[in-house]
Amino acid sequence: MSIIARLGIGTLTASILALALPAVAQTKIDFFFPVPVEGKLAREMTRLVKSYNDSQKDVEVTAVYTGGYDDTKLKAQAAAKAGKPPAVVLMSANFNVDLQLSGDIISLEPMLKAEETTREVFLADFWPALHANAMVGGELYSVPFHNSTPLLYYNVQHFKEAGLDPTKPPRTWAELADAAKKLTKRDGDKVERYGFTMPAGYDYLGWLMEALTLSNGGRYFNEEYGGEVYYDTASMLGAARFLEDLIFKHKVMAQGVTEAGGVSTSFLAGKASMMLLSTGSLSFIRENMKMPYEVAFVPRNVRNAVPIGGASLVMFNGQSEDSKKAGWKFIKWLSSTDTLGGWSRFTGYFAPRKSAYETAAMKEFIAKNPDAKVALDQLPFAKPWFATYQTVAVRKALEDEIQAMMNGKKKADVALRDAQKKADDLMRPYVEQTALKLP
Repeated sequence: MSIIARLGIGTLTASILALALPAVAQTKIDFFFPVPVEGKLAREMTRLVKSYNDSQKDVEVTAVYTGGYDDTKLKAQAAAKAGKPPAVVLMSANFNVDLQLSGDIISLEPMLKAEETTREVFLADFWPALHANAMVGGELYSVPFHNSTPLLYYNVQHFKEAGLDPTKPPRTWAELADAAKKLTKRDGDKVERYGFTMPAGYDYLGWLMEALTLSNGGRYFNEEYGGEVYYDTASMLGAARFLEDLIFKHKVMAQGVTEAGGVSTSFLAGKASMMLLSTGSLSFIRENMKMPYEVAFVPRNVRNAVPIGGASLVMFNGQSEDSKKAGWKFIKWLSSTDTLGGWSRFTGYFAPRKSAYETAAMKEFIAKNPDAKVALDQLPFAKPWFATYQTVAVRKALEDEIQAMMNGKKKADVALRDAQKKADDLMRPYVEQTALKLP
């Protein structure tokens, strides 16, 4: 038989076999993503998920938009309880301790072992400040996806009008208070423009109180043990009194609680000259600010220090092995250098991988948008994000009290004593089973 004939028969046989063999089933997984359905972030994530689905045939990902961080945690836990756990969840990075203690999320160590690598090798390309929140008890439980630190945003035009040098933003609390006084505009008893503002709603307020406490030389919580917070301390009292004075003594900050949306709206409208806000807002401010602005480090009292914020990718318990493998494959794609770099340029969050900043696209972006570099320059001073047993409730114990102070209902020292007691009561079951459980 000729070679051509043999090839022909072989090709025909292969074709018949291909038709006879069943197609490999695609693994379908859910990915919970913490934004409402509407909006810029949801549209971009929809595009990313489609891009991933089109790039391979083994896994089909469905993005489920689940609201804010707190809502996402509750919805993921409810789905798991109902026997339908999401394979992958973009979760607030400081929920890992709580989720690990409750058994909701799984260690990623088996995935690393299957690939014959280690967490040290895997995390080597991620910024060191992110490692603590990615691990629980020395094991990897999450992969950083988008991250942030607080920044000081300020209106350049307002600075010039007030006789302040916009190339020299406030570096200390004293300089911030002095600048805010000069920037605040009044018409009689009516304030037309506040010198300073910051979000004081749930989640944001706790994060910014951590930022102020860190910059006052303190610690917000025990980074190595989930049963201790340090609310009733000199460093946090100084931070709380600083806010109290900005509101009631200097009158350069509005009384009461302003949500993040109201803070950015006020800044964009020229009704506030300076604000503390996340690096994750850079893209939004850049696109919508009509007046020139700059960003700077969070001002310090004792030292430069800021908390890490943002979200990480976790895998929920109760999945099949196929679902785990599919979820891990998706996580690796989402957390790749190119994907993270593109997401950072789109959102304003900094990319958790150092290699993302070595790409030509990112170098060009930073050159055009120097405000994005400030966030990177602040990373050497970054600390882990608040994470404890009952993270949300313990955080809210402080936020409720600081909000009462900002509304003029409590003094700073009383608010912090009450916050500490509430937090200690919330953590007591865990503490009694750990630190207070003796042989």
